[in-house]
Amino acid sequence: MGKMAEKYLWRDRKRTFLGLPWSFTVYAVDEERFYIKRGFLNIKQDEVRLYRIMDLSLSMNLGQRIFRVGTIKCSSADKSMGDFEIKSVKKPREVMELISELVEKQRDRKRISGREFLHDGGMHDGNYGDDDDELDNDF
Repeated sequence: MGKMAEKYLWRDRKRTFLGLPWSFTVYAVDEERFYIKRGFLNIKQDEVRLYRIMDLSLSMNLGQRIFRVGTIKCSSADKSMGDFEIKSVKKPREVMELISELVEKQRDRKRISGREFLHDGGMHDGNYGDDDDELDNDF
């Protein structure tokens, strides 16, 4: 990626056998977006804006722990990407923390809270069945 690689804050490949980067899946993140590029002959590239990532979780099975890699599961409000996984990357805890910090920075910058992603559950009048205004401040 040459000069383009300089704009990324983090970039890695999906790790395969023995934790080696022998795959055609590349992950990258910059200040505003997360990118996934897959394929060798037929290439597919997806991206999600960071403020649309709702939740992150880390899983490491025994094989991944042995080779010091892990999988980060991302819950996303992005319609085209939906939920996705960042599979078998090195230093997964540090990567998850970086993404989490960038998500918060983007939400603050765009003044977005989790409320924008909640569905009203079919109640279009704004009344959610509770008269207690204290619950509105939980988000």
